[in-house]
Amino acid sequence: MTKPICLITGVGDGTGAAIARRFAKGGYQVAMIARNRDRLQTLEGEMTNAKAYVCDVGDLDTLLATLNTIRSDMGNPFVLIHNAVSATFGSFLEADPEALEQNFRVNTTSLLYLARDLAPAMVNAGSGTIIVTGNTAALRGIPTYALFAPTKAAQRILAQSLARDLGPKGVHVAYITIDAAIATPWSRDKPAQGLHTEPLNQRQNLSEDFFCQPVDIAEEVFHVAHQPRSAWSFDVEIRPFAEKW
Repeated sequence: MTKPICLITGVGDGTGAAIARRFAKGGYQVAMIARNRDRLQTLEGEMTNAKAYVCDVGDLDTLLATLNTIRSDMGNPFVLIHNAVSATFGSFLEADPEALEQNFRVNTTSLLYLARDLAPAMVNAGSGTIIVTGNTAALRGIPTYALFAPTKAAQRILAQSLARDLGPKGVHVAYITIDAAIATPWSRDKPAQGLHTEPLNQRQNLSEDFFCQPVDIAEEVFHVAHQPRSAWSFDVEIRPFAEKW
């Protein structure tokens, strides 16, 4: 039998790469989407059954073309992990309003395009999984997230709409909120996906107990993707044990 196909967007050095490795280890063919060609090619060389596709998911026409290429190369993906993120930080008076549109395209509109393109085959097969990785910006806004949090909140509500539509048709949709700073080479230097609302100078003083490890996030994503039908989750929150919430 051919291996099932998992498509992952936003495959960076942290969470995305860890998810790709976990699904490859778990017996999947993995299609990896990201903008950075060198990083993708390095990951592709590390793993068997993984293929790289350079694409900015905010370029919606290119995204659809890339999905057609993936289907031609590998077949229909039956697991989608939407991990791509665009984030602009600044107050509503400071940040460029056009950034809101860019963030929305990457975080939310691309999810709509992905689901519209991939879900029909999942429904026809009677099974499939769509998982979106989010953060606390989806649940609350702070002044410096004024052009970011609205797009993550919309992303979560879109995922909920998908879940309520697709669940009865056999397709599991889940939203994983990462309430933490993620341990990556850059996480102490600048904001990145999964960072909570602590100011940068406070994050730099946090111990490792306050950081989520990408490999552990990937393990939870894999677990949610394989929940039995009688116990599907939608809202999943993960955080390190030392996180204050």
